[in-house]
Amino acid sequence: MFKPKYPSPDTYTAVTIRPAPTPAEHSAVAPVSAKPPTALGGLVQNSPGTALALAAGGVTGVLALASVAVSLLLAVAVTAVALSVSGVVLLFLVRALRQDFKNH
Repeated sequence: MFKPKYPSPDTYTAVTIRPAPTPAEHSAVAPVSAKPPTALGGLVQNSPGTALALAAGGVTGVLALASVAVSLLLAVAVTAVALSVSGVVLLFLVRALRQDFKNH
């Protein structure tokens, strides 16, 4: 009852697929392009429009990151001003209460 029952081991054997050899008469040398490989690996054709699109995308990304950074700095500045104002108000209240207790 308390003895574990182990499953039987798998009988799967991996199948290797090898491509069929091609006949020698069809093995032609692939032509080599005269253009050097580009940074994008030939995925995009080089044209002025492509360069303009990449530049516009880069500028857009920089502007988006700059706006996020400015908004974060603005949030920190607003929080600092709010804390300093509340600190001054609390200081005046504590001084007023001390004077009130000294007079009585």
